[in-house]
This record gives sequence, C-alpha cells and structure tokens, in this order.
Amino acid sequence: MPGNLASITIESGKNPRHSIIWLHGLGADGHDFEPVVDELRLPCSMRYIFPHAPMRPVTINGGFVMRAWYDIASQDIGARQDAEGIRTSQAAIEALIAQEIAGGITPSNIFLAGFSQGGAIALHTALRQSAPLGGVLALSTYLPLADSLPAEMQQATRTTPVFMAHGRSDLVVPYKLGVDSREALLELGYAVEWHEYAMPHSVCDAELKDIESWLSARVQ
Repeated sequence: MPGNLASITIESGKNPRHSIIWLHGLGADGHDFEPVVDELRLPCSMRYIFPHAPMRPVTINGGFVMRAWYDIASQDIGARQDAEGIRTSQAAIEALIAQEIAGGITPSNIFLAGFSQGGAIALHTALRQSAPLGGVLALSTYLPLADSLPAEMQQATRTTPVFMAHGRSDLVVPYKLGVDSREALLELGYAVEWHEYAMPHSVCDAELKDIESWLSARVQ
C-alpha cells in the first residue's frame, strides 16, 4: 500500500505553498471531506489531498469489507489494536508526505488532518516524523498505540502544533478516550489546543470555524 493510495487533489488557488492531507473515517472515502475546500476561508492557496483508505474486512462490522485505515476488533477501540494495520497506513501517509516534499513543499508547510479512524492515523503519523510538520488536526479521535509513542516519537515533533476536537456526546469514539489522549500528549510535552462541542460523532459549524482560525494562523 505505501506510495499507492488513490487520492483526490484539489488546489484552492494558484501555486500553493502549503499542503494538507485529510483522512476520512471508517467506511467513508476521500470525497467525504471535499466540502472543506470551499468552507474553509484561508489566507493563502492550499493543496488539499484526500486519500482513499484501502478496502479491507473490519472485524467489528462482521468482517464486512469497507474502506478502513486499520482493523477494529471490538467496541473497546483502545484495546486489541491493529498495530500492523496502523503502521501500514502510517507508511502510506508518509509516502504522500514525501511526494509533497519532492514537489517543493517544506515539511513545516504540510499538515495532516483526519476524522475518527483517519484522525488516529494522522496523529500517530505526525508525531513520528523526523522533521516537524506544520500541524495535525485530530477530529473526534484518539491516540492509537499510545504506549509506543514515548519510545518512537521524534524530539523535533514536540513542536508540532496539535488541534484536537471532540463531541461531548460521542458514542463512537468516547469523549473520555479523546480526553485521555489529550492528557497523554500533554504529559509528553506536546502543545495541544483542545476544543469540545455539544455534538455526537460528527463535525459541526463551530468546529469548522475553529479549524479555519487555527489553520489561518499557521499558513500566513
């Protein structure tokens, strides 16, 4: 899979110097977050990359084959994690990062974003880069393989800005799991900007406004 992810690429203007790789959630595809291109009013041109996760059987859904960044074995998504699947997806996203760097975008101008399972991969990957990225947006998600992060994180990535957002009524990725992930990152020295909303497992207008403000401050 590394280097072989089908994706949608949209440029919001001419000659973008910033890229954002945005990962969808379980069972969705790269089209899921295409609307953010028009909804986010940013002060510069951006290249948006929306990759499609590969098709794979998902245990929690009775083995049904769907787009997924890794397998989920049970309702307790923080237990029995699919380390192999997570690391395979990490390698695939790193290939997209390398592609952007080869095209002239500096690592500090590359952002990872993701919702739910896609957010888990974005967070996992961003904190393991040798050069810090511009930032990571982790939406309605959690920190996967948290026990491995202290040994695997790169010191340089402690400067990577982290935006985390969660709904207080989220029954898919429990609110407490999001809070616990935030606390784990803070204990490791990461600067986390936390936002929470009165919503279930979704994205709301207030959240998009906060994302717009956060990104706008970093892409001048």
